[in-house]
Amino acid sequence: MLMTILGIVIFFAGILISIAWHELGHFVTARWFGIKVPEFFVGFGKTVWSKKVGETEYGIKAIPMGGYVRMIGMIPPAKGGTLGRTRRTGPFQGLMDDARQQSAMDVLPQDADRQFWMRSPWKRIVVMFGGPFMNLILAVFLFAIVLMGIGVPTANTTVSQVTQCVVPASAATEECPAGAPLSPAAAAGFLPGDRIVAFQGQQFAPEDWTKIQEAIRASSGQVSVTVERNGQQIQLTPTLISNQVRDLQDPERIVQAGFLGLSPMMPYAQQSPGAVVDQMGFIISRTGQAIVQLPQRVPALFGAAFMGEERDQNGPVGIVGASRIGGEILAQAAPLRAELSFFLNLLAAVNISLFLFNLLPIPPLDGGQIFPAIWESIKRHSYRLMGRPDPGPVDVAKLLPVAYVVALVFIVWSGVLLIADVVNPVRLFGG
Repeated sequence: MLMTILGIVIFFAGILISIAWHELGHFVTARWFGIKVPEFFVGFGKTVWSKKVGETEYGIKAIPMGGYVRMIGMIPPAKGGTLGRTRRTGPFQGLMDDARQQSAMDVLPQDADRQFWMRSPWKRIVVMFGGPFMNLILAVFLFAIVLMGIGVPTANTTVSQVTQCVVPASAATEECPAGAPLSPAAAAGFLPGDRIVAFQGQQFAPEDWTKIQEAIRASSGQVSVTVERNGQQIQLTPTLISNQVRDLQDPERIVQAGFLGLSPMMPYAQQSPGAVVDQMGFIISRTGQAIVQLPQRVPALFGAAFMGEERDQNGPVGIVGASRIGGEILAQAAPLRAELSFFLNLLAAVNISLFLFNLLPIPPLDGGQIFPAIWESIKRHSYRLMGRPDPGPVDVAKLLPVAYVVALVFIVWSGVLLIADVVNPVRLFGG
Protein backbone atom coordinates (compact mmCIF):
# COMPACT_ATOMS: atom_id res chain seq x y z
CA MET A 1 0.00 0.00 0.00
CA LEU A 2 2.85 2.38 0.86
CA MET A 3 4.51 1.77 -2.52
CA THR A 4 1.19 2.39 -4.28
CA ILE A 5 0.76 5.76 -2.53
CA LEU A 6 4.37 6.67 -3.26
CA GLY A 7 3.89 5.77 -6.94
CA ILE A 8 0.73 7.89 -7.14
CA VAL A 9 2.50 10.89 -5.60
CA ILE A 10 5.56 10.54 -7.86
CA PHE A 11 3.54 10.14 -11.05
CA PHE A 12 1.19 12.99 -10.09
CA ALA A 13 4.27 15.18 -9.59
CA GLY A 14 5.47 14.06 -13.04
CA ILE A 15 2.19 15.23 -14.58
CA LEU A 16 2.41 18.61 -12.82
CA ILE A 17 5.98 19.01 -14.08
CA SER A 18 4.75 18.19 -17.60
CA ILE A 19 2.07 20.91 -17.28
CA ALA A 20 4.60 23.45 -15.97
CA TRP A 21 6.97 22.46 -18.80
CA HIS A 22 4.14 23.09 -21.29
CA GLU A 23 3.48 26.56 -19.87
CA LEU A 24 7.20 27.30 -19.90
CA GLY A 25 7.07 26.95 -23.69
CA HIS A 26 4.46 29.72 -23.88
CA PHE A 27 6.30 31.85 -21.33
CA VAL A 28 9.77 31.72 -22.94
CA THR A 29 8.54 32.43 -26.47
CA ALA A 30 6.23 35.24 -25.27
CA ARG A 31 9.09 36.93 -23.43
CA TRP A 32 11.32 36.33 -26.46
CA PHE A 33 8.92 38.38 -28.62
CA GLY A 34 8.50 41.12 -26.02
CA ILE A 35 5.02 40.18 -24.80
CA LYS A 36 4.33 40.99 -21.17
CA VAL A 37 3.47 37.96 -18.99
CA PRO A 38 1.99 38.98 -15.60
CA GLU A 39 1.20 35.41 -14.39
CA PHE A 40 2.61 31.89 -14.63
CA PHE A 41 0.52 29.38 -12.66
CA VAL A 42 0.14 25.61 -12.41
CA GLY A 43 -3.44 24.72 -11.47
CA PHE A 44 -6.67 26.71 -11.25
CA GLY A 45 -8.81 28.23 -8.51
CA LYS A 46 -7.49 29.64 -5.24
CA THR A 47 -3.79 30.46 -5.04
CA VAL A 48 -1.89 28.14 -2.71
CA TRP A 49 1.53 29.72 -3.15
CA SER A 50 2.98 32.46 -5.33
CA LYS A 51 6.02 34.66 -5.63
CA LYS A 52 6.57 37.66 -7.86
CA VAL A 53 9.88 37.84 -9.68
CA GLY A 54 10.29 40.87 -11.87
CA GLU A 55 7.02 41.56 -13.64
CA THR A 56 5.73 37.94 -13.45
CA GLU A 57 3.95 36.23 -10.56
CA TYR A 58 4.75 32.50 -10.36
CA GLY A 59 2.61 30.15 -8.32
CA ILE A 60 0.52 27.05 -7.66
CA LYS A 61 -3.26 26.98 -7.41
CA ALA A 62 -5.55 24.64 -5.49
CA ILE A 63 -7.01 22.61 -8.38
CA PRO A 64 -4.13 20.82 -10.16
CA MET A 65 -6.02 20.13 -13.38
CA GLY A 66 -3.94 22.25 -15.74
CA GLY A 67 -2.10 25.54 -15.83
CA TYR A 68 -1.85 28.85 -17.64
CA VAL A 69 0.41 31.71 -18.65
CA ARG A 70 -1.46 35.03 -18.78
CA MET A 71 -0.25 37.37 -21.50
CA ILE A 72 -1.60 40.89 -21.88
CA GLY A 73 -3.67 41.85 -24.90
CA MET A 74 -4.86 38.41 -25.97
CA ILE A 75 -7.99 39.96 -27.53
CA PRO A 76 -7.70 42.82 -30.08
CA PRO A 77 -9.92 45.92 -29.78
CA ALA A 78 -13.18 45.98 -31.71
CA LYS A 79 -13.11 47.29 -35.25
CA GLY A 80 -14.77 50.62 -35.85
CA GLY A 81 -15.14 51.60 -32.21
CA THR A 82 -13.58 51.88 -28.78
CA LEU A 83 -14.15 49.79 -25.73
CA GLY A 84 -17.34 50.65 -23.94
CA ARG A 85 -18.77 52.47 -26.99
CA THR A 86 -19.51 49.62 -29.38
CA ARG A 87 -23.12 49.03 -30.26
CA ARG A 88 -24.38 45.71 -28.92
CA THR A 89 -26.16 43.99 -31.80
CA GLY A 90 -26.10 40.28 -30.94
CA PRO A 91 -26.79 37.93 -28.03
CA PHE A 92 -23.06 37.43 -27.44
CA GLN A 93 -21.91 41.00 -28.12
CA GLY A 94 -21.97 41.90 -24.44
CA LEU A 95 -19.84 38.87 -23.65
CA MET A 96 -17.30 39.89 -26.28
CA ASP A 97 -17.26 43.53 -25.16
CA ASP A 98 -16.74 42.53 -21.53
CA ALA A 99 -13.85 40.27 -22.53
CA ARG A 100 -12.25 43.10 -24.51
CA GLN A 101 -12.75 45.43 -21.55
CA GLN A 102 -11.10 42.97 -19.17
CA SER A 103 -8.23 42.40 -21.60
CA ALA A 104 -7.68 46.17 -21.92
CA MET A 105 -7.62 46.64 -18.13
CA ASP A 106 -4.45 44.53 -17.96
CA VAL A 107 -2.60 46.92 -20.27
CA LEU A 108 -0.74 49.80 -18.62
CA PRO A 109 0.17 52.79 -20.82
CA GLN A 110 3.86 51.84 -20.77
CA ASP A 111 2.97 48.30 -21.95
CA ALA A 112 0.77 49.29 -24.87
CA ASP A 113 3.23 47.91 -27.42
CA ARG A 114 3.75 44.62 -25.54
CA GLN A 115 0.33 43.09 -26.25
CA PHE A 116 -0.08 39.61 -27.71
CA TRP A 117 -2.45 40.63 -30.52
CA MET A 118 0.01 43.26 -31.80
CA ARG A 119 2.60 40.65 -32.73
CA SER A 120 2.72 39.32 -36.29
CA PRO A 121 0.76 36.10 -36.92
CA TRP A 122 3.88 33.92 -37.17
CA LYS A 123 5.08 35.12 -33.77
CA ARG A 124 1.70 34.36 -32.18
CA ILE A 125 1.79 30.91 -33.76
CA VAL A 126 5.24 30.29 -32.29
CA VAL A 127 4.08 31.42 -28.83
CA MET A 128 0.99 29.22 -28.82
CA PHE A 129 2.77 26.23 -30.39
CA GLY A 130 5.58 26.58 -27.85
CA GLY A 131 3.55 24.84 -25.13
CA PRO A 132 2.61 21.67 -27.04
CA PHE A 133 6.07 21.56 -28.58
CA MET A 134 7.63 21.38 -25.11
CA ASN A 135 5.46 18.33 -24.35
CA LEU A 136 6.67 16.75 -27.60
CA ILE A 137 10.30 17.40 -26.63
CA LEU A 138 9.75 15.89 -23.18
CA ALA A 139 8.11 12.80 -24.70
CA VAL A 140 11.08 12.30 -27.05
CA PHE A 141 13.46 12.68 -24.10
CA LEU A 142 11.55 10.13 -21.98
CA PHE A 143 11.30 7.61 -24.82
CA ALA A 144 15.04 8.05 -25.47
CA ILE A 145 15.79 7.25 -21.82
CA VAL A 146 13.63 4.13 -21.99
CA LEU A 147 14.74 2.78 -25.36
CA MET A 148 18.35 3.94 -25.62
CA GLY A 149 19.21 4.03 -21.91
CA ILE A 150 17.22 1.38 -20.05
CA GLY A 151 16.66 -0.77 -23.13
CA VAL A 152 13.88 -3.14 -24.14
CA PRO A 153 13.51 -6.71 -22.87
CA THR A 154 14.36 -8.93 -25.83
CA ALA A 155 13.66 -12.68 -25.76
CA ASN A 156 16.56 -14.98 -26.60
CA THR A 157 16.92 -18.73 -26.88
CA THR A 158 18.20 -19.25 -23.33
CA VAL A 159 15.61 -20.85 -21.04
CA SER A 160 14.68 -18.84 -17.95
CA GLN A 161 11.86 -21.05 -16.66
CA VAL A 162 10.51 -24.55 -17.31
CA THR A 163 6.74 -24.86 -16.93
CA GLN A 164 6.11 -27.76 -14.58
CA CYS A 165 2.65 -28.79 -15.78
CA VAL A 166 0.14 -28.30 -18.57
CA VAL A 167 -2.22 -25.37 -17.87
CA PRO A 168 -4.38 -23.93 -20.69
CA ALA A 169 -4.07 -20.18 -21.37
CA SER A 170 -7.77 -19.74 -20.60
CA ALA A 171 -7.28 -20.94 -17.00
CA ALA A 172 -7.71 -18.38 -14.22
CA THR A 173 -4.36 -19.35 -12.67
CA GLU A 174 -0.90 -20.37 -13.80
CA GLU A 175 -0.37 -22.61 -10.78
CA CYS A 176 -0.44 -26.36 -11.32
CA PRO A 177 -3.83 -27.83 -10.34
CA ALA A 178 -4.03 -31.24 -8.68
CA GLY A 179 -3.53 -34.05 -11.17
CA ALA A 180 -2.18 -31.83 -13.95
CA PRO A 181 0.24 -33.71 -16.25
CA LEU A 182 3.89 -32.71 -16.51
CA SER A 183 4.70 -30.31 -19.32
CA PRO A 184 6.63 -31.84 -22.25
CA ALA A 185 9.65 -29.69 -21.29
CA ALA A 186 9.66 -30.84 -17.66
CA ALA A 187 9.17 -34.46 -18.67
CA ALA A 188 12.07 -34.26 -21.16
CA GLY A 189 14.50 -32.80 -18.62
CA PHE A 190 14.91 -29.19 -19.75
CA LEU A 191 16.59 -26.93 -17.17
CA PRO A 192 16.77 -23.15 -16.67
CA GLY A 193 19.93 -21.88 -18.35
CA ASP A 194 19.72 -24.29 -21.31
CA ARG A 195 20.28 -22.51 -24.62
CA ILE A 196 18.35 -23.97 -27.53
CA VAL A 197 20.76 -24.48 -30.41
CA ALA A 198 18.59 -26.48 -32.83
CA PHE A 199 15.01 -27.73 -33.24
CA GLN A 200 14.36 -30.71 -35.51
CA GLY A 201 17.87 -30.28 -36.92
CA GLN A 202 17.38 -26.60 -37.82
CA GLN A 203 19.97 -24.28 -36.28
CA PHE A 204 18.85 -21.10 -34.50
CA ALA A 205 20.75 -17.96 -33.46
CA PRO A 206 20.45 -16.63 -29.85
CA GLU A 207 18.00 -13.91 -30.95
CA ASP A 208 15.67 -16.36 -32.80
CA TRP A 209 13.28 -17.16 -29.93
CA THR A 210 10.20 -16.10 -31.93
CA LYS A 211 11.21 -18.43 -34.78
CA ILE A 212 11.59 -21.29 -32.30
CA GLN A 213 8.13 -20.51 -30.87
CA GLU A 214 6.64 -20.68 -34.37
CA ALA A 215 8.38 -24.00 -35.03
CA ILE A 216 7.14 -25.49 -31.73
CA ARG A 217 3.57 -24.39 -32.33
CA ALA A 218 3.56 -25.89 -35.82
CA SER A 219 4.79 -29.27 -34.54
CA SER A 220 3.31 -32.24 -32.69
CA GLY A 221 4.51 -35.58 -31.33
CA GLN A 222 8.12 -36.40 -30.51
CA VAL A 223 10.67 -33.84 -31.67
CA SER A 224 14.45 -33.41 -31.38
CA VAL A 225 15.82 -30.37 -29.54
CA THR A 226 19.54 -29.64 -29.13
CA VAL A 227 20.49 -27.49 -26.14
CA GLU A 228 23.78 -26.16 -24.86
CA ARG A 229 24.27 -26.85 -21.14
CA ASN A 230 27.48 -26.05 -19.23
CA GLY A 231 29.41 -25.73 -22.49
CA GLN A 232 28.21 -29.06 -23.90
CA GLN A 233 25.50 -29.82 -26.44
CA ILE A 234 22.77 -32.23 -25.32
CA GLN A 235 19.95 -33.67 -27.39
CA LEU A 236 16.50 -33.89 -25.78
CA THR A 237 13.41 -35.56 -27.27
CA PRO A 238 10.22 -34.04 -25.79
CA THR A 239 6.77 -35.13 -26.99
CA LEU A 240 4.78 -32.03 -27.88
CA ILE A 241 1.07 -31.84 -27.09
CA SER A 242 -1.71 -29.56 -28.28
CA ASN A 243 -2.65 -26.87 -25.74
CA GLN A 244 -4.34 -23.49 -25.46
CA VAL A 245 -1.72 -20.74 -25.90
CA ARG A 246 -1.80 -17.01 -26.55
CA ASP A 247 -1.47 -15.88 -30.13
CA LEU A 248 1.95 -14.43 -30.94
CA GLN A 249 0.46 -11.50 -32.86
CA ASP A 250 -2.50 -10.80 -30.56
CA PRO A 251 -1.81 -11.85 -26.94
CA GLU A 252 -5.47 -11.38 -25.99
CA ARG A 253 -6.48 -14.08 -28.48
CA ILE A 254 -6.20 -17.74 -27.45
CA VAL A 255 -5.39 -20.41 -30.05
CA GLN A 256 -4.76 -24.18 -30.07
CA ALA A 257 -1.17 -25.05 -30.97
CA GLY A 258 1.83 -27.24 -30.18
CA PHE A 259 3.07 -26.79 -26.60
CA LEU A 260 6.48 -27.45 -25.00
CA GLY A 261 6.48 -25.36 -21.81
CA LEU A 262 9.50 -23.04 -21.84
CA SER A 263 9.97 -19.33 -21.06
CA PRO A 264 12.91 -17.39 -22.54
CA MET A 265 15.45 -15.14 -20.90
CA MET A 266 14.54 -11.47 -21.44
CA PRO A 267 17.76 -9.41 -21.23
CA TYR A 268 17.49 -5.67 -21.85
CA ALA A 269 18.93 -4.46 -25.15
CA GLN A 270 19.59 -0.77 -25.86
CA GLN A 271 17.87 0.49 -29.00
CA SER A 272 18.97 2.90 -31.71
CA PRO A 273 17.67 6.49 -32.23
CA GLY A 274 15.54 5.07 -35.02
CA ALA A 275 13.59 3.04 -32.47
CA VAL A 276 12.72 6.30 -30.65
CA VAL A 277 11.39 7.75 -33.92
CA ASP A 278 9.34 4.60 -34.57
CA GLN A 279 7.94 4.63 -31.04
CA MET A 280 7.00 8.31 -31.33
CA GLY A 281 5.20 7.69 -34.60
CA PHE A 282 3.32 4.72 -33.17
CA ILE A 283 2.23 6.52 -29.97
CA ILE A 284 1.22 9.70 -31.83
CA SER A 285 -0.89 7.62 -34.22
CA ARG A 286 -2.55 5.66 -31.39
CA THR A 287 -3.18 8.80 -29.32
CA GLY A 288 -4.60 10.68 -32.30
CA GLN A 289 -7.04 7.84 -32.94
CA ALA A 290 -8.01 7.82 -29.26
CA ILE A 291 -8.74 11.58 -29.30
CA VAL A 292 -10.91 11.22 -32.41
CA GLN A 293 -12.83 8.39 -30.70
CA LEU A 294 -13.45 10.32 -27.45
CA PRO A 295 -17.08 11.29 -28.27
CA GLN A 296 -18.11 7.67 -28.88
CA ARG A 297 -16.53 6.61 -25.58
CA VAL A 298 -18.73 8.94 -23.51
CA PRO A 299 -21.62 6.44 -22.98
CA ALA A 300 -19.26 3.70 -21.77
CA LEU A 301 -17.45 6.11 -19.44
CA PHE A 302 -20.77 7.35 -18.03
CA GLY A 303 -21.87 3.76 -17.44
CA ALA A 304 -18.60 2.93 -15.69
CA ALA A 305 -18.87 6.04 -13.48
CA PHE A 306 -22.54 5.86 -12.44
CA MET A 307 -24.00 2.46 -13.37
CA GLY A 308 -21.30 0.03 -12.27
CA GLU A 309 -20.55 -1.16 -15.80
CA GLU A 310 -17.17 -2.68 -16.59
CA ARG A 311 -14.48 -0.07 -17.24
CA ASP A 312 -12.85 -0.14 -20.67
CA GLN A 313 -9.17 -0.89 -20.00
CA ASN A 314 -8.25 0.93 -23.21
CA GLY A 315 -10.52 3.89 -22.52
CA PRO A 316 -9.57 7.42 -21.42
CA VAL A 317 -8.19 8.18 -17.97
CA GLY A 318 -7.71 11.52 -16.21
CA ILE A 319 -4.91 12.86 -14.05
CA VAL A 320 -6.19 10.89 -11.07
CA GLY A 321 -6.51 7.67 -13.09
CA ALA A 322 -3.08 8.04 -14.67
CA SER A 323 -1.53 8.73 -11.25
CA ARG A 324 -3.23 5.65 -9.84
CA ILE A 325 -1.73 3.54 -12.63
CA GLY A 326 1.64 5.04 -11.72
CA GLY A 327 1.05 3.79 -8.18
CA GLU A 328 0.19 0.31 -9.47
CA ILE A 329 3.45 0.23 -11.42
CA LEU A 330 5.56 0.98 -8.36
CA ALA A 331 3.64 -1.57 -6.26
CA GLN A 332 4.41 -4.46 -8.61
CA ALA A 333 6.92 -7.10 -7.56
CA ALA A 334 8.95 -6.47 -10.69
CA PRO A 335 12.59 -5.48 -11.25
CA LEU A 336 13.25 -1.76 -10.77
CA ARG A 337 14.37 -1.55 -14.39
CA ALA A 338 11.00 -2.83 -15.61
CA GLU A 339 9.03 -0.54 -13.28
CA LEU A 340 11.03 2.52 -14.30
CA SER A 341 10.60 1.69 -17.99
CA PHE A 342 6.82 1.32 -17.65
CA PHE A 343 6.63 4.47 -15.51
CA LEU A 344 8.53 6.66 -18.00
CA ASN A 345 6.66 5.21 -20.98
CA LEU A 346 3.35 6.13 -19.35
CA LEU A 347 4.53 9.67 -18.57
CA ALA A 348 5.76 10.05 -22.16
CA ALA A 349 2.34 8.96 -23.42
CA VAL A 350 0.70 11.61 -21.19
CA ASN A 351 2.92 14.26 -22.82
CA ILE A 352 1.97 13.05 -26.30
CA SER A 353 -1.68 13.42 -25.28
CA LEU A 354 -1.04 16.98 -24.07
CA PHE A 355 0.76 17.75 -27.33
CA LEU A 356 -2.03 16.54 -29.62
CA PHE A 357 -5.01 17.61 -27.52
CA ASN A 358 -3.80 21.20 -27.22
CA LEU A 359 -3.41 21.48 -31.00
CA LEU A 360 -7.14 20.93 -31.61
CA PRO A 361 -8.40 24.04 -33.45
CA ILE A 362 -10.94 25.00 -30.80
CA PRO A 363 -10.74 27.64 -28.09
CA PRO A 364 -9.66 27.80 -25.30
CA LEU A 365 -7.00 25.28 -26.39
CA ASP A 366 -3.74 26.47 -27.96
CA GLY A 367 -5.00 25.46 -31.39
CA GLY A 368 -7.86 27.94 -30.91
CA GLN A 369 -5.26 30.74 -31.20
CA ILE A 370 -2.96 29.05 -33.70
CA PHE A 371 -5.52 28.54 -36.46
CA PRO A 372 -6.97 32.09 -36.32
CA ALA A 373 -3.39 33.38 -36.63
CA ILE A 374 -2.84 31.13 -39.66
CA TRP A 375 -6.08 32.41 -41.21
CA GLU A 376 -5.05 36.01 -40.45
CA SER A 377 -1.70 35.47 -42.19
CA ILE A 378 -3.41 34.00 -45.27
CA LYS A 379 -5.96 36.82 -45.31
CA ARG A 380 -3.37 39.58 -44.99
CA HIS A 381 -1.19 38.06 -47.71
CA SER A 382 -4.18 37.76 -50.05
CA TYR A 383 -5.22 41.38 -49.43
CA ARG A 384 -1.68 42.55 -50.10
CA LEU A 385 -1.57 40.67 -53.43
CA MET A 386 -4.88 42.24 -54.43
CA GLY A 387 -3.66 45.73 -53.49
CA ARG A 388 -6.26 46.11 -50.76
CA PRO A 389 -5.61 47.66 -47.33
CA ASP A 390 -4.56 45.47 -44.38
CA PRO A 391 -7.72 43.83 -42.94
CA GLY A 392 -6.23 43.90 -39.44
CA PRO A 393 -6.17 41.11 -36.85
CA VAL A 394 -8.76 38.36 -36.78
CA ASP A 395 -11.31 39.10 -34.06
CA VAL A 396 -10.77 36.12 -31.76
CA ALA A 397 -13.36 37.59 -29.39
CA LYS A 398 -16.01 36.16 -31.73
CA LEU A 399 -14.82 32.69 -30.72
CA LEU A 400 -15.52 33.32 -27.03
CA PRO A 401 -18.98 31.70 -27.07
CA VAL A 402 -17.36 28.56 -28.48
CA ALA A 403 -14.64 28.79 -25.83
CA TYR A 404 -17.20 28.93 -23.01
CA VAL A 405 -19.13 25.96 -24.40
CA VAL A 406 -15.92 23.94 -24.82
CA ALA A 407 -14.79 24.88 -21.31
CA LEU A 408 -18.15 23.75 -19.89
CA VAL A 409 -17.96 20.45 -21.79
CA PHE A 410 -14.40 19.96 -20.58
CA ILE A 411 -15.42 20.59 -16.95
CA VAL A 412 -18.26 18.07 -17.19
CA TRP A 413 -16.03 15.53 -18.96
CA SER A 414 -13.30 15.98 -16.35
CA GLY A 415 -15.86 15.49 -13.56
CA VAL A 416 -17.19 12.24 -15.04
CA LEU A 417 -13.63 11.06 -15.67
CA LEU A 418 -12.66 11.87 -12.08
CA ILE A 419 -15.63 9.92 -10.69
CA ALA A 420 -14.86 6.95 -12.94
CA ASP A 421 -11.18 7.02 -11.95
CA VAL A 422 -12.13 6.96 -8.26
CA VAL A 423 -15.07 4.50 -8.13
CA ASN A 424 -14.22 2.28 -11.10
CA PRO A 425 -10.57 2.79 -12.04
CA VAL A 426 -8.62 1.25 -14.89
CA ARG A 427 -6.49 -1.56 -13.46
CA LEU A 428 -3.66 -2.61 -15.72
CA PHE A 429 -2.45 -5.25 -13.31
CA GLY A 430 -5.77 -6.64 -12.08
CA GLY A 431 -6.85 -6.64 -8.46
